[in-house]
Amino acid sequence: MNTGATRYAGTRVRRVEDARLLTGHGTFVDDVVRPGMLHACFVRSPFPRARITGIDPAEALALDGVRAVFTAADLNPDVREQWYTLTGKDIPDTPRPPLADGEVRFVGDPVALVVAADRYVAEDAADLVTVDYEPLPPVVDYATAHESAELVHPDYPGNLAGEIALPGIEPAFDEAPHVIERTIHQQTYAPVPMETRGLVVEWSASDGALTIWAATQAPHEMRLFCSRLLGIPEHRVRVIMRDTGGGFGQKVLPMREDMCVMLAARKLPAAVKWIEDRRENLMAASQSRHEHADVRMAFDNDGTILATQINYVQDVGAYPTPWPVQTAAAVGMLFPGPYRVPQGTFSSKSVFSNTAGRAAYRGPWQFESVTREVLLDAAARRIGIDPVELRRRNLLRGNELPYANPSGMPYDHVSPLETFDHAIDLLDYPAFRREQAQARAAGRYLGVGTCSYVEPTTAAMGLHATEGATIRIEPSGTVNVYLSGGSTGNSLETTAIQLTADALGVDIADINTIQGDTAITPFGGGTAGSRSGSMIAGAIAATASVLRDRIVAIAAHRLEASADDIELTGSRATVRGVPNAGISLAEIAWLAYFQVDALPAGLPAGLEASGRYRPQNPIIWANATHVCTCEVDVVTGHVRLLRYIVTEDCGPMINPDVVEGQIAGGTVQGIGGALYEHLAYDEDANPITTTFMDYLIPTAAEVPIIEYGHVETPGPGPGGYKGVGEGGAIGAPPAVINAVADALGVEVTRLPLTPAAIVALLEESR
Repeated sequence: MNTGATRYAGTRVRRVEDARLLTGHGTFVDDVVRPGMLHACFVRSPFPRARITGIDPAEALALDGVRAVFTAADLNPDVREQWYTLTGKDIPDTPRPPLADGEVRFVGDPVALVVAADRYVAEDAADLVTVDYEPLPPVVDYATAHESAELVHPDYPGNLAGEIALPGIEPAFDEAPHVIERTIHQQTYAPVPMETRGLVVEWSASDGALTIWAATQAPHEMRLFCSRLLGIPEHRVRVIMRDTGGGFGQKVLPMREDMCVMLAARKLPAAVKWIEDRRENLMAASQSRHEHADVRMAFDNDGTILATQINYVQDVGAYPTPWPVQTAAAVGMLFPGPYRVPQGTFSSKSVFSNTAGRAAYRGPWQFESVTREVLLDAAARRIGIDPVELRRRNLLRGNELPYANPSGMPYDHVSPLETFDHAIDLLDYPAFRREQAQARAAGRYLGVGTCSYVEPTTAAMGLHATEGATIRIEPSGTVNVYLSGGSTGNSLETTAIQLTADALGVDIADINTIQGDTAITPFGGGTAGSRSGSMIAGAIAATASVLRDRIVAIAAHRLEASADDIELTGSRATVRGVPNAGISLAEIAWLAYFQVDALPAGLPAGLEASGRYRPQNPIIWANATHVCTCEVDVVTGHVRLLRYIVTEDCGPMINPDVVEGQIAGGTVQGIGGALYEHLAYDEDANPITTTFMDYLIPTAAEVPIIEYGHVETPGPGPGGYKGVGEGGAIGAPPAVINAVADALGVEVTRLPLTPAAIVALLEESR
């Protein structure tokens, strides 16, 4: 059956959500208003670690408008004895009580929940709750936490949340002509989504049902989580996700504050809303990226990689979400990157500290690229090979695939060398080196840095193993596509419409998407792990094929033609070679619903179908190369980015504008992590960057124009589509680091590269 030429996928279709969002007509959680709605505010610990000796809410309860003050004694006993972060998988989880119980473990730890008639009263009342603390010595430095006599959690000796260690490969290093070793540290930074965390929860005592409006990346996961937490049947929990202003991993899984509001709602006579302010977000939502590693690589005299090793340690704070050992292992498993590495090993440790809990952040394994790419530049300098040439000698080529790295990661459908060469050609590397030499002669310091990586997308396991879609063609001929998740800035509305339009031969103006409402959409894992593009493509393809066959059968019957001769395009079915012989989709729908006796024998009435996609490959791989050039002022330490190039292989692009938007967003976050962002704590574990006056993020003034190159290696799934969501944040930091190091001829082993840090590096090098 011929659906006609593809019209939409692969083209720069204007985003369908832009009109709503740009005119201020989006619906975010704070836009949700319910009758008699109450507002919540948390009482948070001012101490990084302390024993709670008493809580007196009397003065707060006396304030006009206050409805309740909840403490651990009110909420925590309601928690089921056993529940797991990833619903349905019996994996270990670190402790996460809704409210601090007996001891606070970081500054910002929620101690009590105040509910009042409005937010202003709730905040005033929170200040009136008297909490008596007995300060205790905090565990400040995760790197030395194993030596501390103090324990963040009493059941975790040495403050170790978990560890993994593979066997050593010492002979590979002992026998190598060149071994390059470094210890590299990365600072703490945070996702800082434009919309902070928030939810509205409404309990209906009459039917025992709970409705949640949430800023979430995974509404169905939140429903299952809430069902387990409260012991409510799944069908009694409804989660509604409308517009969500960014998540970047912070909103994939419910956190402790979400638990508190869910638990409190059952005890209240009206809906309760909690919206996190920016100070809370920076202080308590989550930390990411705080880590270090001892890394080494062995080379022969020609610069060929012989072996790699990374011994990785990450700070997981007091209450990590989810179980952190899994993401720590990913750093070691991906450390060999897109290079030909015959031998490799790793170890990883996850360590508690009295700071905000670690959570997923766009490319949670990102440190593997930072350490590897910085080490490769150091190796090039040591061996005396240009860093571009060193990479060319070791990058995987298409004729070597499939290829398993030493950790068993099965690379396929990628193009590391081709993508690298494409990016280097866009820069005109020889011309830049000439420009750099001329600038140096004039007293200006220019540098170039690169990063190449492979990105695992669409991991077909657990919650993310399948994705469903329902497509309903209404009697009017309008097509509605129901999908589990929703857009968090990644434009799933537009891409889903493009895919459906092509699959059914329907005009894009006739299609709508309904997403993020667990009461009416099929189950799915939501937005995480760069899975959405390929998984939605698979779900729509599986579902649309059923409807397409029905549409063709009805059209062929009505037009008295063979089904093989029916073409679907522009919301019409026509007979090939007879363009005037046709019938509109609206007419076909009218027949399917209202003239069922006129349908072909055996064909069901109506035009609605549900389908489910399961990838056949456990991982679909994407890859990219970032190239950054910069100029560094050696007096002030200021870094000015000159050119920034990203060549990405994410397979065919459903919408190049959306792909490039995802690359740009991640790249800017990575630039921020390399140069600006630092969620800093003082020596007593007090956060000192809880506003945007202190926590610096890049603005339009600091970000260069990003140049895009595309190499297309189709993946193994429907349409050949791959993910592209996380790569920008993975590739940008090492590219920027290497550019600064190249400009100054210095070794960079600590981040961020603030002006003060750069001046200090220059002073050390002198």
